[in-house]
Amino acid sequence: MRFQPIDQFAKNLPPATRASVYQSTKTTHEKRTKLLFDQFAEPDRLREIAGEIKQHAIENLDTYLPQVEAKLKANGAHVHWASTAESACATVLQIMRARGATKMVKAKTMVSEEIELAHYLEKHGMEALETDLGEFIIQIDHDHPSHIVRPIIHKNRREIAQSFEREGLGSYNDDPATITQRARHFLRHKYLAADVGLTGANFVSAESGRIVLVTNEGNSRFCLAATKCHIALIGIEKIVPRDRDLALLLNLLGRSGTAQDLTVYTEFIGGPKLPAQPDGPEEMHVIFVDNGRTEVLASDCREILRCIRCGACLNVCPVYRQASGHAYRSVYPGPVGAVLSPLLAGEKFPQLADLPKASSLCGACHEVCPVNIPIPDLLLRLRARAKDENVPSPGTPPMGAWALLASQPTAWRAALAGGKLIDYLPTKLIPVPALQAWAAKRELPAWRGGEFRKWLKNRPR
Repeated sequence: MRFQPIDQFAKNLPPATRASVYQSTKTTHEKRTKLLFDQFAEPDRLREIAGEIKQHAIENLDTYLPQVEAKLKANGAHVHWASTAESACATVLQIMRARGATKMVKAKTMVSEEIELAHYLEKHGMEALETDLGEFIIQIDHDHPSHIVRPIIHKNRREIAQSFEREGLGSYNDDPATITQRARHFLRHKYLAADVGLTGANFVSAESGRIVLVTNEGNSRFCLAATKCHIALIGIEKIVPRDRDLALLLNLLGRSGTAQDLTVYTEFIGGPKLPAQPDGPEEMHVIFVDNGRTEVLASDCREILRCIRCGACLNVCPVYRQASGHAYRSVYPGPVGAVLSPLLAGEKFPQLADLPKASSLCGACHEVCPVNIPIPDLLLRLRARAKDENVPSPGTPPMGAWALLASQPTAWRAALAGGKLIDYLPTKLIPVPALQAWAAKRELPAWRGGEFRKWLKNRPR
C-alpha cells in the first residue's frame, strides 16, 4: 500500500466513510463500558488479572508450546511450526496438495490476513474462499480489512449492495437481511463442495490442547461440518496455561469486542472427529506461526503479545475514529497496530515507524484493554527506537531549534512577547520549509501565551 501519513490520509477520507467508522466505534465503546461496569464490581481488577495470565503465558512459551504440542498430538492432531509467513503459506499448500484438495473455505483469522494466505493459494491454483460475511465482502471487492473485529466498518450497506449486484448475487437491494440471505445462499454450496476448512484460534489451552474459536455467524462450524480436513493457523502467542483461564478471558473478549455477554458461537475443538462421531474433519493440522513474534518477545514491547484481538482500543481511539483502519497501511490498525505492525515488520521497521507517532497518548486504549496492555508506554518506546535509529518522520520539522529556545529563559520570554504575530503570519511566509509543510496540515489555535506568567507574577505570595 502506498505510503501516506495518517493525518494526510484522514484529511482525504470521504465524509461517509468517516461517519460509518465514527458511529460504529462510538456505539460499541459506550455499550462495552456500560456492560462491564453494570455487571462487574471491579472490571479493572479483572483486566489486571487477565493481563497477568497472558503475560505469564508469553514469558513461558518455551514451557507451554511443547506442552500444547504434546496434548494436540495425543488428541490426534498433526502439529507444524512456521517461522515465517512464507513457510506458513507453504505448509498449508503442502497439506492441501497431499490430500489432492483444491478448494478451501476459511473462517475469519487475522494470521491468514497477516501472511496473505488467500492470495498465495490463489497464485498456486487453489480456491480459498472467505466465509465471514465481512471478509467475504472484502474479498470480492479486492479490499483490505479496516478493523480487527469488523473488517468492513468503513463500508455502508449501499456500497455492499452494489458489490453484490456487480458479482451477480442479485439485483440491487441494500436491505441488510436480504444481503445476509444472499450471502448465505451463495456460501452454503461452497461449504459442501470444499475439501479443506481453515480456521484460526482465539485461544489454545496448554492444559488440554483445546482450540477455542469465537464467532457470531457460525461460519467456522460450517467450515468444519462438511470438510474432511481442518487446518488451524495460530500465532504462537495464543496460548493460555489452563482451561479455567478461559472463563475470564472469554467473558472479557465478548464484552470488549462486540459488547456482548458472550459471543454467539464459542467452540472448543480437541482434535479430529472421533470414530463414533458421524461428521467432522477426519484430519486436523495445527500450524503455529512465529513470523516475527519471537523478536517481539525479545524486545521491550513484549506486552503487546498479550493482545486478544478484541478491537476495543480501536473503538475508543480518537485517531482511529477520524482516520479509519486503512490509514495504518497494515493488517493491524489502531493503537494495537501502531505497536504491533512496526515490530512485526522486522527490517522494514522504518516504513512503519511513523505509526507510533499517530497518537495523542490520551491513554484511552490502555483503559479499555481487556488484558491491560500499557499501549501508550509501548508507543513511546517505539518513538524512542525510531529516534535512536535515525528514522525520519514525514511532516515533522526538526526540533533542535525549539529545544534550544525552550532551554534559554531570556530567549523564551522574547519569543512569548512576539508570539501573537503567529496569528497574523500566513503559513506560506514562514521562512523554514519544514515548518511550512508542518503548519499546512494543522490549524493552530489563537495565541494565548504570556498570561500565565503575568498571573503568577502578580499572585499574592
